[in-house]
Amino acid sequence: MGTVYITQEDSFIGKTDERLIVKADKKNILDVPFIKVEGVVVLGRATVSPAVVSELMERKIPLSFMMGTGKYLGRLEPEMTKNIFVRKAQWQAAGETEQSVHVVRGFVRGKLKNYRSILNRNQRKYSELDWQAAIDRVQNAIAPIDKTNSINSLRGLEGAGSAAYFGAFNQLIRVEGFSFAARRRRPPTDPVNALLSFGYSLLRHDVQSAVNIVGFDPYLGYLHFEHYGRPGLALDLMEEFRPLVVDSMVLNAINHGILKPSDFTSEPLSNAVFLSPEGRREFLRQYEMKKQSEFKHPVLGRKCTYQEAFEIQARLLAKYLMGEIDKYPPLFLR
Repeated sequence: MGTVYITQEDSFIGKTDERLIVKADKKNILDVPFIKVEGVVVLGRATVSPAVVSELMERKIPLSFMMGTGKYLGRLEPEMTKNIFVRKAQWQAAGETEQSVHVVRGFVRGKLKNYRSILNRNQRKYSELDWQAAIDRVQNAIAPIDKTNSINSLRGLEGAGSAAYFGAFNQLIRVEGFSFAARRRRPPTDPVNALLSFGYSLLRHDVQSAVNIVGFDPYLGYLHFEHYGRPGLALDLMEEFRPLVVDSMVLNAINHGILKPSDFTSEPLSNAVFLSPEGRREFLRQYEMKKQSEFKHPVLGRKCTYQEAFEIQARLLAKYLMGEIDKYPPLFLR
């Protein structure tokens, strides 16, 4: 089943034998064996029984909490793995070391190449539109990566490539009723930004889970370095997955009419835009389907799901930091 998303307000999350039970209005709305659960995400207000918390921790299943709007609040997670050697290698590479510069190059290269792939695919599909200027700007940000030895400079290249990509994002939307002017996060003030922000929050949950499984300290990153209270390494590994998982899923949901303008509500005082309860449930279905879709991993040479790829990339990073492989190979698909 993968990740269980609980969206019903004031629901009760309990345990019966070896099964996770969710109740609302005195009715069972979910009944699933724990063995099928990889993660639990609670959106909105809910009561979680101590028995469920204990069972999840024993089974090493993370429990995350978000507001109904998709804003990330926090998580309960199992004890960190005993692999101290991974964390030792992670800390030794911290700062402006040769290893940290190398992995930041990989994170930035993977993200920008995936941006370029999305634009190239749409250029072939919709030949009447011209994305070449944006593609060239992304390529100009990719070209100097291998010769750039400063993490701040690599951040600048990432920013330039992202600006080019999001500058063309509105053209990727092929239906009326949706538009995108710029990336706006806090709060999202239009439906497209609301979808992107919600999707990135869910992606953070999944990538952080993978980072924990492998044995990393999720708060020590390289591209996202020393930000108090932020899981820097999870945010680092997210970068190459943002376009592959969230952006492509959001565009598919919009362009195929799976989500419509009527699925959104707005908050008058802040102008914040959020998904309606039904829209949120549909978005979660689409996200879970995307995570479980398969592709051929370019390094392993076999099919895997995106859910599996989160952990695969974390393990490849661990292998590089521990000296078992010569390079960290970011995930990018053509």
